[in-house]
Amino acid sequence: MRNADRQGDKRRPAMIHRYNAGERTNHWIVAFTFVLLALSGLALFHPSMFWLTNLFGGGTWTRILHPFVGVVMFVSFVVLALRFWQHNLLTRSDAEWLRHADDVVNNREENLPEVGRYNAGQKLLFFLMIGCLLFLLLSGIVIWRAYFAMYFPIWAIRLAAVVHAICAWGLICGIIVHIYAAVWIKGSVQAMTRGTVTPGWAWKHHRAWFRETFRPGDKG
Repeated sequence: MRNADRQGDKRRPAMIHRYNAGERTNHWIVAFTFVLLALSGLALFHPSMFWLTNLFGGGTWTRILHPFVGVVMFVSFVVLALRFWQHNLLTRSDAEWLRHADDVVNNREENLPEVGRYNAGQKLLFFLMIGCLLFLLLSGIVIWRAYFAMYFPIWAIRLAAVVHAICAWGLICGIIVHIYAAVWIKGSVQAMTRGTVTPGWAWKHHRAWFRETFRPGDKG
């Protein structure tokens, strides 16, 4: 058995491929446009943060660029969502994972069910982003004064502005959690910079995905 295990280890690469170049590029486009949208959106949200418009060439350019950058982010995220949709569908094991939230927070992963490519927390964040971005797009169209706002009554524009702000706040909070989790779980950032993770990382955090990656009959 030990010899077999050693042979199996030899067949396994030092690093495991998790994301290809196209997926990583798409992810960083979404990340970069999100930063631009967060800064420009905050600048337009309250006078105390209007100074942020200097990053975009002033208030006029900030108002012009914000919606167009939003469209770029939405399209990029749609591509990302379609690519990873099947991996983010909730299962029964995800419900069990959520019931052990205290073990997640206290890093007691030995008490958690085996996780596939993504855990329940990542899946919920995925759907939160879908919902927020969809409502941001719809509300953004209503308040996009240069092209669409004139077609809507004033009450709809005011409602859309409130919805836009709430969804933006929800998205910003979700992304903060996403970044914190990526930094907290050592080795996660490398997945989106180099596209690979160590076998130990995969075994500890996504054991079901690890087993699927090295299912019997595979050639390492």
